[in-house]
Amino acid sequence: DLTMSLYCGITRRRKSFWCCRLLSTYVTKTRYLSELKEDDDACKKAQQTGAFYLFHNLAPLLQKSEHQYLAPQHSLLASLQKPEMETELKGSFTGLRKALFQLNVKDASLLSTAQALLRWHDAHQFCSRSGQPTKKNVAGSKRVCPSNKIIYYPQMTPVVITLVSDGTRCLLARQSSFPKGMYSALAGFCDIGESLEEAVRREVAEEVGLEVERLQYSASQHWPFPNGALMIACHATVKPGQTEIQMNLRELEAAAWFSHDEVATALRKDNPSYQQQNGAFPFWLPPKLAIAHQLIKEWVEKPTCSILPA
Repeated sequence: DLTMSLYCGITRRRKSFWCCRLLSTYVTKTRYLSELKEDDDACKKAQQTGAFYLFHNLAPLLQKSEHQYLAPQHSLLASLQKPEMETELKGSFTGLRKALFQLNVKDASLLSTAQALLRWHDAHQFCSRSGQPTKKNVAGSKRVCPSNKIIYYPQMTPVVITLVSDGTRCLLARQSSFPKGMYSALAGFCDIGESLEEAVRREVAEEVGLEVERLQYSASQHWPFPNGALMIACHATVKPGQTEIQMNLRELEAAAWFSHDEVATALRKDNPSYQQQNGAFPFWLPPKLAIAHQLIKEWVEKPTCSILPA
């Protein structure tokens, strides 16, 4: 039998003046969503008019359209087998990693959140103290142990992603798991007890053997892989005269300095999937939805931006 996981998005259909008024501002919308997380009855009521994404084994049901994926939303729940479901809804359950960069921004964000939440529930079905099965609330915003009332909330792992520069060049690297030819910023998990600044300095030192002199926070992004992470993006500069890369081969396959012109040219290209005649793959950068792309684009547009002491 098909075990169907469902993620409910709040409907935007404005069927009444009350609904229009409720969602008319950011504050009222946020408070309404908060109510749904805690009030089972309110959440059940919302589900009656809500829209659903369908998942099977953490893969969302998507429809392929030319060079992009569409994520249909459904108001009625079906109890079909997987092949019948795909035929009926004219789509297929597709791995999110494969489809993420071919989705629109709204669907990519909601599906990423949904998958991370479903994965967290799958991995936290038992209480770590009593060993008893935990029970999720209707909204799926928490799990509770019936025996000791401990409440478990979904969590994200903090990850620093850092674009290192020396003033005129930026440092990009790749892991063996990356698509051929793609280079990105340095990234690594924060250790327990570390500050953001300490994590950045340690990761840069560990991966490429350089010492960070200054850094600046840029932005953050939820990333669903592998288990839900909070990507914390920063710019960093290294000490003058200390730019020789000493690559950690356990972490990286390659790392190099790239000029402003090289990076600017790569940003203008679509992600290539072809192999050059000499057998090599062209140099390209992460897709636009990835926060690494944003970091690199910021540097290209303003490579000498003000960076604070680390």
